[in-house]
Amino acid sequence: MSGHSKWHNIKLRKGKADAQRGALFTKLSKEIILAAKSGSPDPEANYRLKMAVEKARENNVPQDNIKRAIGRAAGADGAKDIEEIRYEGYGPAGVAAVVDVATDNRNRTASELRYIFSRHGGALGETGSVAWMFTPAGLLEVENGKLDEDALTEAALVDGVVDVRWSPEGRSEIVTEPGALASVREALNGKNVRVTSMVLGVDPKQSVAAAGDDVRAVVEFLDALEEHEDVQRVFSNAELDAAQLEALA
Repeated sequence: MSGHSKWHNIKLRKGKADAQRGALFTKLSKEIILAAKSGSPDPEANYRLKMAVEKARENNVPQDNIKRAIGRAAGADGAKDIEEIRYEGYGPAGVAAVVDVATDNRNRTASELRYIFSRHGGALGETGSVAWMFTPAGLLEVENGKLDEDALTEAALVDGVVDVRWSPEGRSEIVTEPGALASVREALNGKNVRVTSMVLGVDPKQSVAAAGDDVRAVVEFLDALEEHEDVQRVFSNAELDAAQLEALA
């Protein structure tokens, strides 16, 4: 699985997952707004919205907040419009990053992301500057539960699955064809494999290994991106050493 996914798993296992409840609520609400804008305001008729609402509920977002977010997608509260933008660039150790944001002020967000890239020894690039290093993909995070690597791989033998990336840290990653994301999730649910997150994103064609001091630099760079209030998701081609990640955590 990707280096940053390993880092998230290690932090989660060690009880060091982000505790910024307000910031998390904001990100989840923005995802609901974007999902509702992309289709029907009815979660049962809009799979992306259904997933966004489920994730919000799992993280204890109040039902009133969820309803307001869905209403905001239709301009119910007169607030500024939220738009979805993808940024690309390079970070430390030559690591490429693709960043999906949800913002009501693209100029402010672009300026702040440019600063984060620069502060960590990288540079924000133009559209397409690193996209060629990635391929569109569905990305599912699942709980291993009582399944070992062989059992999870067998459970994931369904149409549309491209790769199964086992992690002993408790959660593994399943990569799907973009159009098969929803059907694979349903198939896994039918086999009692719990899906903890699901996103249509990008997957690196080839990883860039970081070692030594570069591991800390890359982790700090990716964490800084994810901590920005407008950033919804970060994809990178970093491959990080598990032992050094353990030490950092």
